[in-house]
Parts: sequence; structure tokens; C-alpha cells
Amino acid sequence: MQPKLGLVCITVSKDVRYRTVTRKRLLEHSLDAQRKLLEDLYRDNIQTFDNAMRYCEAEGISLYRIPSSIFPFADEDIGREVLAPFATTLARSGRRATERGIRLVMHPDQFVVLSSDSEGVVANSIKILQMHADIMDLLEQPRSSWALLEVHGGKGDRADALVERIATLPDAIRCRLGLENDEYAYGAEEIHAICMRAGVPMVFDAHHHIVHDKLSSYEDPSVSAMLLKARDTWADPAHQLVHISNGREGFNDRQHSDLIGTMPSSYLSAPYIEIEAKHKEEAIRGLRAWSLSGPAC
Repeated sequence: MQPKLGLVCITVSKDVRYRTVTRKRLLEHSLDAQRKLLEDLYRDNIQTFDNAMRYCEAEGISLYRIPSSIFPFADEDIGREVLAPFATTLARSGRRATERGIRLVMHPDQFVVLSSDSEGVVANSIKILQMHADIMDLLEQPRSSWALLEVHGGKGDRADALVERIATLPDAIRCRLGLENDEYAYGAEEIHAICMRAGVPMVFDAHHHIVHDKLSSYEDPSVSAMLLKARDTWADPAHQLVHISNGREGFNDRQHSDLIGTMPSSYLSAPYIEIEAKHKEEAIRGLRAWSLSGPAC
């Protein structure tokens, strides 16, 4: 079976674009006007999500990362109040995605640091994660790693705290949570050990791995080894999700390039691959030949 490639949030074209609003602009209005602004924005973004599902179906894309900002301020009282009446609409949208065979995942932003030594940061992190879990519930997505919420390990040298906090998370979050290796605090081996202890799946990112370990090739034996080790953390190995990006200015540049020119050959056995390239769908199209015939670069 060939890897299924995933689109991250928006297209480089204008086919899939979401609205947003800043706090400054929102607070310029009365409370009633704030509700109306958010209601209109949420309605438009649900329509954009539905368009994204149609786009993915037409392009043969089997995984879609929902933007964390799809419903701005949904982690606050006003946002939750405005979002609640859209429950029926969102349930229908989620069912349509499922019927189209499109897997939905989310990647909460850098403000989620479960390993922080600040209780305030941890509390805010859980609030943000709960908002993501609520969106997945509204979309009628399973409370499992199929509907993954991907986060990084956060503050370094805090593995014990991270494991302990994961254990206390509400089921709607914990059952969907996955941890990804990064370039700095938690390399692939470290995050794998934490995933094994916490009982959550590992999202292996080959580019983060080569930057962290200062490797010169995706064909380094550790890449295929970590891919297999990460697969063992998934309750269903067929649901394993990995990430790929290339360096912009050089192989070990952490900044993402526009397209994907180099792929690990071991990724041909990966069930799902999120394509983290600036040119989004163009990068996915460029990888079609690779996934059908094997690496050509």
C-alpha cells in the first residue's frame, strides 16, 4: 500500500483559505457585536472546511490537518458560546469527511507546553488542548489517535513531568494525544521513550531528526530505525503518521523549503505522511511519482 499524503491547513493557491480576527479588532466592538463577528467568521470557516474536504477528495488527499485557528477564541467563554449552536452543522461536516475517507488531525500551537514548570502555562496548555478536543468531538471524530492531536515535548529535561501530566488529562485529549520529536529539547529517541512510558503514539519527523542529530542523509540507518520504533507506539500501526519537510537553504536548515526534493526511502512504508512544505498542494503533487514508483532523488 502506498503512503497517504496529508495537506496542512491551507493551500498555496486561494482554494482553501480561512478568516481570522485579532483580539485587538474583536475588542473594538460591543459584546453583542463581538458575538456577531465571531458567528459570521465561524460560519464562513465551516464553509471553508467543507470546501477543503471537497478539495482533498478531488485531489486524492487522504489526510487533512485542521488549522488550530479555525475558530478563534473558541477556548474562551464567548467563543464556546458562539460555537455551540453550530454543533449540528459541524457533526454533518465531520461525517462527510469520514465518508470521503479523509482523516482529520490537528497540531496545537507552540503555546501548548505540558512539560512547563509553570502551573499557569500548564493550565493554559490544557485549556487549548481541550478546545481542540472539543472541535474533534463536534466533528464526531473518534477519541483515538486516528483523530490525532500532535504536540511537541516542550520544556527540556522534564520527561517525568510530561508523563505525569499526560496521565491526568481528560480522556477527550489523552486518547487523541501524540508526541512529535523536535530539533532541540526532545530528539527522536527521547520522545520515543516518553511515548512508551505515557502510552501515546509518536509522530516521527525525519527532518527534525536529521537536524537534531546533525545527520547528512535521510538514508542514515537511524531514520528507518526510528520509523519502525515509532510505529510500535501506535495501537494500530496502520494509523501511523509521520512528517516530512526539507531544509530551505541546506539539508540541515530547520526552515521549511517550498517543495519536497528529498524523501527517506523508508517512508515508502509509512501509512500517512503530512507534507510540511511551503507550497502545500504543489509539493503533494510533486510527490505522486515518488509514492507510486519509489524515490527518484
